[in-house]
Amino acid sequence: MTKAELVNAIAVQSGLDKTTVLTVVEGVMANIKNSLAGGEPVFLRGFGSFINKKRAEKLARNISTHTSIIVPEHRVPYFKPAKEFVAQVR
Repeated sequence: MTKAELVNAIAVQSGLDKTTVLTVVEGVMANIKNSLAGGEPVFLRGFGSFINKKRAEKLARNISTHTSIIVPEHRVPYFKPAKEFVAQVR
């Protein structure tokens, strides 16, 4: 499902116009991204959690130049679905 399809489905279910729904959907996504960028996790009960996971520093290989490089410690966004969500998908 694309963002446009999601907006259309919500607009049909709620009876709101698509521009309002699009504004709300983009606002939700922006707030989730801003929270994660600020180091705060986002918990949506019954849906899942958006958290930052820490990746440790590691040694990697650049196969094109045959050299070793050190990838520094960094954080990556991660989504962990809620148990109810997983049960519904199965």
